[in-house]
Amino acid sequence: MKTYLLIPLIALLSCNSVKNQSQAQNPATLTKTEQQLLKDVETLSSDAYEGRKTGTKGAEMARTYISDRFKQLGLKPVPSLPGYEQAFTFADRSGAQISGKNLLAYIPGKTDQVIVISAHYDHVGIIRNEIYNGADDNASGVAALLDYAAYFKKNKPYHSLILAAFDAEEQGLRGSKAFVAQPPVPLEKIRLNVNMDMISHNDKDELYACGTYKYPELKKYFITSKPVIKVILGHDDPKTGSEDWTNQSDQGSFNAKNIPFLYFGVEDHKDYHKASDEYQNINKKFFINAAAAILEIINNIDKERDLQSIFREKLQMKKQ
Repeated sequence: MKTYLLIPLIALLSCNSVKNQSQAQNPATLTKTEQQLLKDVETLSSDAYEGRKTGTKGAEMARTYISDRFKQLGLKPVPSLPGYEQAFTFADRSGAQISGKNLLAYIPGKTDQVIVISAHYDHVGIIRNEIYNGADDNASGVAALLDYAAYFKKNKPYHSLILAAFDAEEQGLRGSKAFVAQPPVPLEKIRLNVNMDMISHNDKDELYACGTYKYPELKKYFITSKPVIKVILGHDDPKTGSEDWTNQSDQGSFNAKNIPFLYFGVEDHKDYHKASDEYQNINKKFFINAAAAILEIINNIDKERDLQSIFREKLQMKKQ
Protein backbone atom coordinates (compact mmCIF):
# COMPACT_ATOMS: atom_id res chain seq x y z
CA MET A 1 0.00 0.00 0.00
CA LYS A 2 1.32 3.43 -0.94
CA THR A 3 1.36 6.24 1.59
CA TYR A 4 0.47 9.70 0.35
CA LEU A 5 0.90 13.06 2.02
CA LEU A 6 -2.50 14.76 2.07
CA ILE A 7 -2.65 18.53 1.73
CA PRO A 8 -6.28 19.35 2.64
CA LEU A 9 -7.76 22.52 1.21
CA ILE A 10 -10.04 24.65 3.36
CA ALA A 11 -13.68 23.54 2.92
CA LEU A 12 -16.48 26.02 2.46
CA LEU A 13 -18.68 25.52 5.49
CA SER A 14 -21.91 26.29 3.70
CA CYS A 15 -21.27 24.22 0.58
CA ASN A 16 -21.11 20.58 -0.38
CA SER A 17 -19.88 18.98 -3.59
CA VAL A 18 -23.39 18.58 -5.04
CA LYS A 19 -24.15 22.25 -4.52
CA ASN A 20 -20.79 23.22 -5.91
CA GLN A 21 -21.37 21.16 -9.03
CA SER A 22 -24.80 22.66 -9.64
CA GLN A 23 -23.43 26.16 -9.15
CA ALA A 24 -20.67 25.46 -11.67
CA GLN A 25 -23.32 24.58 -14.24
CA ASN A 26 -25.07 27.93 -13.71
CA PRO A 27 -23.12 30.64 -15.56
CA ALA A 28 -24.73 33.33 -13.41
CA THR A 29 -22.79 32.09 -10.36
CA LEU A 30 -19.42 32.06 -12.11
CA THR A 31 -16.85 34.80 -12.60
CA LYS A 32 -15.86 35.75 -16.14
CA THR A 33 -12.57 33.96 -15.60
CA GLU A 34 -14.36 30.75 -14.59
CA GLN A 35 -16.76 31.04 -17.51
CA GLN A 36 -13.81 31.36 -19.90
CA LEU A 37 -12.10 28.36 -18.31
CA LEU A 38 -15.15 26.19 -18.99
CA LYS A 39 -15.68 27.68 -22.45
CA ASP A 40 -12.15 26.70 -23.47
CA VAL A 41 -12.73 23.09 -22.41
CA GLU A 42 -16.13 22.93 -24.08
CA THR A 43 -14.83 24.36 -27.35
CA LEU A 44 -11.69 22.23 -27.62
CA SER A 45 -13.61 19.05 -26.78
CA SER A 46 -16.49 19.68 -29.19
CA ASP A 47 -17.17 17.33 -32.10
CA ALA A 48 -15.95 19.96 -34.58
CA TYR A 49 -12.36 19.31 -33.42
CA GLU A 50 -12.65 15.59 -34.20
CA GLY A 51 -10.59 14.48 -31.22
CA ARG A 52 -7.54 16.66 -32.03
CA LYS A 53 -5.33 13.80 -33.26
CA THR A 54 -1.86 14.94 -34.31
CA GLY A 55 -1.62 15.63 -38.03
CA THR A 56 -5.38 16.01 -38.60
CA LYS A 57 -7.73 18.86 -39.41
CA GLY A 58 -8.95 18.75 -35.82
CA ALA A 59 -5.44 19.34 -34.49
CA GLU A 60 -5.05 22.30 -36.86
CA MET A 61 -8.33 23.74 -35.60
CA ALA A 62 -7.13 23.35 -32.03
CA ARG A 63 -3.89 25.18 -32.88
CA THR A 64 -5.86 28.00 -34.45
CA TYR A 65 -8.06 28.29 -31.38
CA ILE A 66 -5.12 28.29 -28.94
CA SER A 67 -3.09 30.71 -31.08
CA ASP A 68 -6.06 33.08 -31.29
CA ARG A 69 -6.41 32.95 -27.51
CA PHE A 70 -2.69 33.71 -27.13
CA LYS A 71 -3.13 36.71 -29.42
CA GLN A 72 -6.23 37.91 -27.56
CA LEU A 73 -4.23 37.82 -24.35
CA GLY A 74 -1.43 39.83 -25.94
CA LEU A 75 1.18 37.10 -25.52
CA LYS A 76 4.42 37.19 -27.45
CA PRO A 77 6.27 34.22 -28.96
CA VAL A 78 9.45 32.96 -27.31
CA PRO A 79 12.09 35.50 -28.51
CA SER A 80 14.10 32.85 -30.39
CA LEU A 81 11.09 31.82 -32.51
CA PRO A 82 9.35 33.76 -35.30
CA GLY A 83 5.89 32.80 -34.04
CA TYR A 84 4.06 30.56 -31.61
CA GLU A 85 4.67 27.34 -33.55
CA GLN A 86 7.55 24.93 -33.00
CA ALA A 87 7.36 22.30 -35.75
CA PHE A 88 8.76 18.79 -35.48
CA THR A 89 8.43 15.42 -37.19
CA PHE A 90 8.53 11.85 -35.96
CA ALA A 91 7.93 8.35 -37.26
CA ASP A 92 4.85 6.48 -36.07
CA ARG A 93 4.75 2.74 -35.42
CA SER A 94 4.35 2.00 -39.13
CA GLY A 95 7.36 4.17 -39.99
CA ALA A 96 5.26 6.94 -41.54
CA GLN A 97 6.51 10.47 -40.95
CA ILE A 98 4.09 12.57 -38.88
CA SER A 99 4.28 16.34 -38.55
CA GLY A 100 3.47 17.93 -35.22
CA LYS A 101 3.47 21.47 -33.90
CA ASN A 102 3.92 22.75 -30.38
CA LEU A 103 2.50 26.16 -29.50
CA LEU A 104 4.73 28.28 -27.27
CA ALA A 105 4.03 31.71 -25.77
CA TYR A 106 6.30 33.79 -23.58
CA ILE A 107 5.77 36.10 -20.63
CA PRO A 108 8.99 37.88 -19.59
CA GLY A 109 9.66 38.06 -15.87
CA LYS A 110 12.13 39.96 -13.76
CA THR A 111 14.78 37.30 -14.43
CA ASP A 112 15.71 35.22 -17.46
CA GLN A 113 15.32 32.04 -15.40
CA VAL A 114 12.36 30.13 -16.85
CA ILE A 115 9.41 28.11 -15.58
CA VAL A 116 7.70 26.08 -18.32
CA ILE A 117 3.97 25.61 -17.73
CA SER A 118 2.64 22.94 -20.07
CA ALA A 119 -0.33 20.86 -21.20
CA HIS A 120 -0.79 18.74 -24.32
CA TYR A 121 -3.58 19.72 -26.69
CA ASP A 122 -3.72 16.55 -28.82
CA HIS A 123 -5.94 13.54 -28.23
CA VAL A 124 -6.63 10.27 -30.06
CA GLY A 125 -9.05 11.42 -32.78
CA ILE A 126 -11.75 9.21 -34.30
CA ILE A 127 -11.80 5.48 -33.55
CA ARG A 128 -14.35 3.17 -35.19
CA ASN A 129 -16.40 6.18 -36.28
CA GLU A 130 -16.59 7.55 -32.75
CA ILE A 131 -15.07 10.91 -31.85
CA TYR A 132 -12.86 10.75 -28.78
CA ASN A 133 -13.17 14.37 -27.70
CA GLY A 134 -10.81 14.25 -24.71
CA ALA A 135 -12.47 16.85 -22.50
CA ASP A 136 -10.51 15.82 -19.43
CA ASP A 137 -7.62 14.46 -21.52
CA ASN A 138 -6.49 17.10 -22.10
CA ALA A 139 -8.70 20.01 -23.03
CA SER A 140 -8.83 20.63 -19.28
CA GLY A 141 -5.08 21.13 -19.01
CA VAL A 142 -5.01 23.48 -22.00
CA ALA A 143 -7.87 25.54 -20.56
CA ALA A 144 -5.92 25.92 -17.31
CA LEU A 145 -2.82 26.87 -19.30
CA LEU A 146 -4.77 29.66 -21.01
CA ASP A 147 -6.18 30.77 -17.65
CA TYR A 148 -2.67 31.06 -16.20
CA ALA A 149 -1.50 32.93 -19.28
CA ALA A 150 -4.23 35.50 -18.70
CA TYR A 151 -3.35 35.79 -15.02
CA PHE A 152 0.40 36.23 -15.48
CA LYS A 153 -0.07 38.65 -18.36
CA LYS A 154 -1.81 40.94 -15.87
CA ASN A 155 0.38 39.98 -12.89
CA LYS A 156 4.04 40.09 -13.90
CA PRO A 157 5.84 36.95 -12.70
CA TYR A 158 9.29 36.96 -11.16
CA HIS A 159 10.49 34.13 -13.42
CA SER A 160 10.03 34.29 -17.17
CA LEU A 161 7.33 31.88 -18.28
CA ILE A 162 6.95 29.69 -21.33
CA LEU A 163 3.35 28.59 -21.83
CA ALA A 164 3.66 25.36 -23.82
CA ALA A 165 0.76 23.58 -25.52
CA PHE A 166 2.44 20.36 -26.61
CA ASP A 167 1.41 18.21 -29.56
CA ALA A 168 1.64 14.41 -29.93
CA GLU A 169 1.74 13.51 -26.24
CA GLU A 170 -0.56 10.60 -26.98
CA GLN A 171 2.02 9.21 -29.42
CA GLY A 172 4.89 9.04 -26.97
CA LEU A 173 5.47 12.54 -25.57
CA ARG A 174 6.71 13.58 -28.99
CA GLY A 175 6.06 17.30 -28.64
CA SER A 176 7.77 17.72 -25.29
CA LYS A 177 10.68 15.54 -26.45
CA ALA A 178 11.09 17.85 -29.45
CA PHE A 179 10.98 20.85 -27.11
CA VAL A 180 13.83 19.64 -24.89
CA ALA A 181 15.80 18.36 -27.91
CA GLN A 182 15.71 21.79 -29.54
CA PRO A 183 14.83 24.12 -26.68
CA PRO A 184 13.89 27.71 -27.54
CA VAL A 185 15.85 28.79 -24.45
CA PRO A 186 18.96 27.09 -23.05
CA LEU A 187 17.97 24.10 -20.92
CA GLU A 188 20.12 25.38 -18.08
CA LYS A 189 17.81 28.41 -17.87
CA ILE A 190 14.75 26.20 -17.23
CA ARG A 191 14.28 25.86 -13.50
CA LEU A 192 11.01 23.90 -13.41
CA ASN A 193 8.32 22.30 -15.53
CA VAL A 194 4.73 22.38 -14.25
CA ASN A 195 2.65 20.03 -16.38
CA MET A 196 -1.11 19.43 -16.33
CA ASP A 197 -2.81 16.44 -17.89
CA MET A 198 -6.37 15.52 -16.85
CA ILE A 199 -7.40 17.89 -14.06
CA SER A 200 -11.19 18.08 -14.42
CA HIS A 201 -12.74 14.68 -13.69
CA ASN A 202 -12.74 13.30 -10.17
CA ASP A 203 -15.74 12.38 -8.03
CA LYS A 204 -13.82 12.49 -4.73
CA ASP A 205 -12.41 16.02 -5.07
CA GLU A 206 -8.87 14.60 -5.25
CA LEU A 207 -6.09 16.04 -7.38
CA TYR A 208 -2.67 14.37 -7.45
CA ALA A 209 0.65 16.18 -7.58
CA CYS A 210 3.56 14.09 -8.82
CA GLY A 211 7.19 15.13 -8.40
CA THR A 212 7.81 15.76 -4.72
CA TYR A 213 9.18 12.25 -4.16
CA LYS A 214 12.14 13.17 -6.33
CA TYR A 215 12.12 16.86 -5.37
CA PRO A 216 10.86 17.05 -1.75
CA GLU A 217 12.06 20.66 -1.69
CA LEU A 218 8.83 21.53 -3.53
CA LYS A 219 6.53 20.37 -0.73
CA LYS A 220 6.74 23.68 1.11
CA TYR A 221 4.99 25.48 -1.74
CA PHE A 222 1.82 23.41 -1.39
CA ILE A 223 -0.07 25.99 0.62
CA THR A 224 -3.38 27.03 -0.83
CA SER A 225 -6.60 28.63 0.32
CA LYS A 226 -8.79 27.09 -2.37
CA PRO A 227 -11.92 25.22 -1.20
CA VAL A 228 -13.26 21.73 -1.49
CA ILE A 229 -10.47 19.71 -3.11
CA LYS A 230 -7.55 17.81 -1.66
CA VAL A 231 -4.15 17.93 -3.32
CA ILE A 232 -2.46 14.57 -2.77
CA LEU A 233 1.28 14.15 -3.18
CA GLY A 234 1.96 10.79 -4.77
CA HIS A 235 2.13 8.55 -7.84
CA ASP A 236 5.85 9.29 -8.13
CA ASP A 237 7.60 6.52 -6.19
CA PRO A 238 9.65 4.46 -8.70
CA LYS A 239 9.12 1.34 -6.59
CA THR A 240 5.40 1.35 -7.48
CA GLY A 241 5.87 0.43 -11.16
CA SER A 242 2.98 1.54 -13.37
CA GLU A 243 1.57 3.59 -10.48
CA ASP A 244 4.58 5.90 -10.85
CA TRP A 245 3.47 8.69 -13.19
CA THR A 246 6.86 10.40 -13.35
CA ASN A 247 7.37 9.66 -17.05
CA GLN A 248 3.77 9.07 -18.14
CA SER A 249 3.06 12.57 -19.44
CA ASP A 250 5.09 15.45 -20.82
CA GLN A 251 6.91 16.11 -17.55
CA GLY A 252 8.81 12.91 -18.37
CA SER A 253 10.71 14.69 -21.14
CA PHE A 254 11.93 17.31 -18.67
CA ASN A 255 12.73 14.65 -16.10
CA ALA A 256 14.93 12.93 -18.69
CA LYS A 257 17.00 16.14 -18.81
CA ASN A 258 17.17 16.38 -15.00
CA ILE A 259 14.88 19.42 -14.98
CA PRO A 260 12.74 19.50 -11.82
CA PHE A 261 9.03 19.02 -12.44
CA LEU A 262 5.56 18.92 -10.97
CA TYR A 263 2.72 17.08 -12.65
CA PHE A 264 -0.93 17.63 -11.73
CA GLY A 265 -3.63 15.13 -12.71
CA VAL A 266 -6.43 12.87 -11.54
CA GLU A 267 -6.46 9.11 -11.34
CA ASP A 268 -7.96 7.19 -14.27
CA HIS A 269 -11.76 7.30 -14.38
CA LYS A 270 -14.54 5.51 -16.25
CA ASP A 271 -14.28 7.87 -19.24
CA TYR A 272 -10.48 7.76 -19.60
CA HIS A 273 -9.57 7.22 -23.29
CA LYS A 274 -13.19 6.56 -24.15
CA ALA A 275 -15.62 8.39 -26.39
CA SER A 276 -17.49 9.37 -23.22
CA ASP A 277 -14.73 11.78 -22.15
CA GLU A 278 -17.08 14.62 -23.00
CA TYR A 279 -17.51 18.12 -21.64
CA GLN A 280 -20.78 17.20 -19.92
CA ASN A 281 -19.00 14.47 -17.95
CA ILE A 282 -16.26 16.55 -16.33
CA ASN A 283 -16.71 17.74 -12.73
CA LYS A 284 -16.96 21.45 -13.42
CA LYS A 285 -16.67 22.85 -9.91
CA PHE A 286 -13.84 20.45 -9.12
CA PHE A 287 -12.08 21.63 -12.26
CA ILE A 288 -12.49 25.30 -11.38
CA ASN A 289 -11.07 24.69 -7.92
CA ALA A 290 -8.27 22.43 -9.18
CA ALA A 291 -7.16 25.05 -11.70
CA ALA A 292 -7.23 27.74 -9.01
CA ALA A 293 -5.24 25.61 -6.57
CA ILE A 294 -2.55 24.82 -9.14
CA LEU A 295 -2.25 28.52 -9.99
CA GLU A 296 -1.76 29.38 -6.34
CA ILE A 297 0.97 26.75 -6.02
CA ILE A 298 2.70 28.09 -9.14
CA ASN A 299 2.51 31.56 -7.63
CA ASN A 300 4.10 30.30 -4.43
CA ILE A 301 6.96 28.79 -6.40
CA ASP A 302 7.40 31.84 -8.62
CA LYS A 303 7.98 34.01 -5.53
CA GLU A 304 11.11 31.97 -4.74
CA ARG A 305 13.95 34.21 -5.91
CA ASP A 306 16.53 31.45 -6.38
CA LEU A 307 14.98 28.17 -7.50
CA GLN A 308 18.36 27.00 -8.68
CA SER A 309 19.72 27.00 -5.14
CA ILE A 310 16.88 24.76 -3.97
CA PHE A 311 17.81 22.01 -6.42
CA ARG A 312 21.53 22.72 -6.79
CA GLU A 313 22.78 20.01 -4.43
CA LYS A 314 20.63 17.33 -6.00
CA LEU A 315 21.43 18.34 -9.56
CA GLN A 316 25.15 18.45 -8.81
CA MET A 317 24.95 14.93 -7.39
CA LYS A 318 23.42 13.74 -10.68
CA LYS A 319 26.28 15.21 -12.69
CA GLN A 320 28.90 13.35 -10.65
